[in-house]
Formats: sequence, C-alpha cells, structure tokens
Amino acid sequence: MAHPAFIFMLTSNDRTIPDALEQLPAVIAAGVRHIGFKDIGLPFDDLATLQRAIKAAGATSYLEVVSLDRESELSSVRSALRLGVDYMLGGTHVDDVLPLIKDTGIRYYPFPGRITGHPSILEGAPEDIVASARMLAAREGVHGLDLLAYRAAVDVPELISAVCEAVGKPVIVAGSIDRPERIHAVISGKAAGFTVGTAALDGRFPAALPGLTHQLVSIAAITAQAQRLTEL
Repeated sequence: MAHPAFIFMLTSNDRTIPDALEQLPAVIAAGVRHIGFKDIGLPFDDLATLQRAIKAAGATSYLEVVSLDRESELSSVRSALRLGVDYMLGGTHVDDVLPLIKDTGIRYYPFPGRITGHPSILEGAPEDIVASARMLAAREGVHGLDLLAYRAAVDVPELISAVCEAVGKPVIVAGSIDRPERIHAVISGKAAGFTVGTAALDGRFPAALPGLTHQLVSIAAITAQAQRLTEL
C-alpha cells in the first residue's frame, strides 16, 4: 500500500451502490487504483463481477465488512475469500475470523473500539479505543486497523495520531471523510490511508467541474498537498 493511500469506496451510507460497475470507469479514469465496496448492497454475483472488473483494471480491491453479529460477519468473511479481494476491512470478531483467513494472503484490518449501529458508530473514550487498537495490532494475522475516527464523539485528529502512534501496523481511517480538512488531519496523523465513498458521489469536495472523476482528481490533489505539508 502506497502511503498515504486514497481508497475510493463504491458505497453510500455503508452499502455498495447499485450502479457500482457502471461508475467504475470514471474511477479508473481519475487514476484511482485502490477501490473498495461493502459486503451489502448488491447480490454476491454482482460483487464478483465488480471484483473481477477492479482487478482487470490493475487496481487493488478492498471489501469492508459492516456486519455486527458474529454469524453475519463470518458469512461476509467467507464471501471476501470467495471473491478474492486483496484487503478485508472492518469487522469485530477477530478470534473467529483469524482461523478462516490463515494462509489465504488476504490483508486483514479489523475495527478497533466498540462498534454499534448501521451506518457504523465508534463508541468509547479515546484511551479505550487506543487500548483496543494496541491489542488488535499485536495479533498475528492482523495486518492493520480500520479506524472509524470520524464516527466517534472525540477529538478526531488527536485520536488518529494516538492510534497511529500506539500501533506498529498501518491504520486506515474510514467513514465520514467529506472535506479537505479531514484529509489533512488523516495524513498529519500519520495514517497509512483513508476511504471516501458517499462524499465523492455527492460532490462534496471542491472540484473544477461536476462529476465523479473530477471529485476523485480533487481528492488526490488534496491528498498530495497534505502529504507535502507533512514533509516540510
């Protein structure tokens, strides 16, 4: 994973969008090569078609698990394995997931902290979230963390920095990144990557022209600017 990686999620409100496959050419045209989707919103066969198209375009694929109960999560994990995605983000039942993905090559980034609801919310005090992150990152088979920082009622830039400093593995910040200031906070906090979905589809970022391709080009430019600032 390039640092920092901008991962575009073909999702809205924590569901894969119905026209994800039709939107994919615009994503590729924008130069985005980290592309993800959720485990809900489309039938499995449609997700399989989407996965094949992402890989055919030379991109890295990500599936984010948003199931909260154990059985649904394990079903989602099995789907991720059948699909052959490169990264699996999210989920909370780590002890149950690790045996399923052992020796599969999939990169696993579970959620630290206490996750509730849909769309997912991160609950708990910052020190508890950091402690959870540290514990998860210490597990063999956990390759990184999927931090729902902007879904938490805390000082988010401080939380990102604290989690990234506390763990020795990459942290992806996911959820509700919908303005340049939040991208800057993610990158200054030393996260390895971040996801954007709904905000780009809704045209929330400043761009010269309307349309998804221009949104994604704008996000890439904001990311590059933020990275340059961290290097000064």
